[in-house]
Amino acid sequence: MVINQHINTDNHALVLFSGGQDSAICLAWALKNFAHVQTIGFDYGQRHHIEIQCRQKVREEIVALPPFQNSSLGTDTLIELSSFGAMSDTALTQPYAITDTEQKTGLPNTFVPARNMLFLTYAGSYAYQNKTKNLIAGMCETDFSGYPDCRLATLTAIMHGLNLALDDELHLHTPLMHLNKANSWVFAHTLGGSALVDLICEHSHTCYEGTRDHRYEWGYGCAQCPACVLRAKGWDGYQNNTPHKS
Repeated sequence: MVINQHINTDNHALVLFSGGQDSAICLAWALKNFAHVQTIGFDYGQRHHIEIQCRQKVREEIVALPPFQNSSLGTDTLIELSSFGAMSDTALTQPYAITDTEQKTGLPNTFVPARNMLFLTYAGSYAYQNKTKNLIAGMCETDFSGYPDCRLATLTAIMHGLNLALDDELHLHTPLMHLNKANSWVFAHTLGGSALVDLICEHSHTCYEGTRDHRYEWGYGCAQCPACVLRAKGWDGYQNNTPHKS
């Protein structure tokens, strides 16, 4: 099974790390479960380009937290994919108004076609060349924007093709796959307590508009785009239903 929720004997991992809430939680999970962790990110001309800056701050701050101080966070690699963004006629790569449903496809117009397939291909190639067997990514099919490349079936097919192409056996770990956003906040608290939750609120970035002018309880954003609405809704569910312990 190429989609693997369990840890195998290989202790090296590569996290697909955007700097957003989900990938920050995945980074924490990786640091808890693997002895050697690297990160890889992608600059594809996204309108919320501010996440590229935020990802470095998250990396710096997370290893200062007590649960992760003894972890081994290695190098970060940023892949330049501006040509991909330029050919993607979507609201994440072009100055269009963001809508929940695009008339022709029925998908949100923030859907960037084949983005996760491309990211996993680059990450898989990097991992293969660095003798790393484990990829960690924050895709989720519970609370998501309707993107077909976040589904478990899609990711299983991508990893099957990737392993055939590499003649290898890479494992994709998706620890958030079956969690809604409220439970992902709970999961973050389980991994690193209130300190990790606070770090994610303060330093990660999810807002599609790239806005960091106003700080809400759940973090910075415009509070209007689908990413902000989903993050805020999850935060409310977390606050209203979780007994908090430091």
